[in-house]
Amino acid sequence: MSTLRELKGRIGSVASTQKTTSAMKMISSAKMVKAVAQVQRLLPYRNMVHGLLAHLLGTDVEFSSPLLEEREVARLAIVVMGSDDGLCGAFNMNIFKQLTTIVDEACAAHGKQLRIDIYPVGKKMRKAVAKLASKTVTVQETPIDTRSNGDQLHDFTELLRQRFVDHEVDAVKVVYMHYVSSSRQRLSVEQLLPISPQALSEAAATVKNPCEPCLFEPDANTIFNSVLPLHLRATMQDIFTESTASEQASRVMAMQTASDNAAELLDELNLEYNKLRQQSITTELLDILGGQVER
Repeated sequence: MSTLRELKGRIGSVASTQKTTSAMKMISSAKMVKAVAQVQRLLPYRNMVHGLLAHLLGTDVEFSSPLLEEREVARLAIVVMGSDDGLCGAFNMNIFKQLTTIVDEACAAHGKQLRIDIYPVGKKMRKAVAKLASKTVTVQETPIDTRSNGDQLHDFTELLRQRFVDHEVDAVKVVYMHYVSSSRQRLSVEQLLPISPQALSEAAATVKNPCEPCLFEPDANTIFNSVLPLHLRATMQDIFTESTASEQASRVMAMQTASDNAAELLDELNLEYNKLRQQSITTELLDILGGQVER
């Protein structure tokens, strides 16, 4: 009977775990829907910026901006988007592996003189990135986390922009998980600075039926230099919200897997419990029959 009691305790524990993972899945699903809605809410702002770029790039003006300046990379800044909380499967581990690949490739491409500043976002990522600290790699304090608001994200983007303009860093990249759907997320590496002309052209191409013609006051290049920081901010906001949505989607999948495994284990334990219970009853009946025969 002690074995039966032990099995009954395990069954209760697994059933409790299954309820917990199911509840966590529901919470993460709600957060994922909220994050995806946030991505959709950013569309009007992003479309407005891209529309302005489409009008500007449609002119014959040659544009110049400090944010477009490509130079020899002696110092590289990498922003890596992770999570503050766990229980999201291999979300952080996959991003960290991608980060190590980028660091190795950058060191191979630019030589031993390269210095890398890493800005980890999220407690889990900060803990993982600490292992990379060396003479080449410096882990910087990041003023945002996964719960930061738009103003804090804007200030951080402005910090990166200013460091690039002041030649403190020569390029800025962002490593994050791009949200495709609730069941699919894709590792992505975005070059934030310098802004590539190809990225601007792709952004402008997303605008449908731009209104033409346009008159630019004071001049197209001045407006272009005013729009580029807006484009930078919109890009960073997209990355941040997609990373958040991907984190919650990964957590939903992880909790679903845990719940399914708990259900499977629960079935196995119930089957084993019933077998032992039947065996115990059979043994007791045989003892009773054996006692009657002895009489």
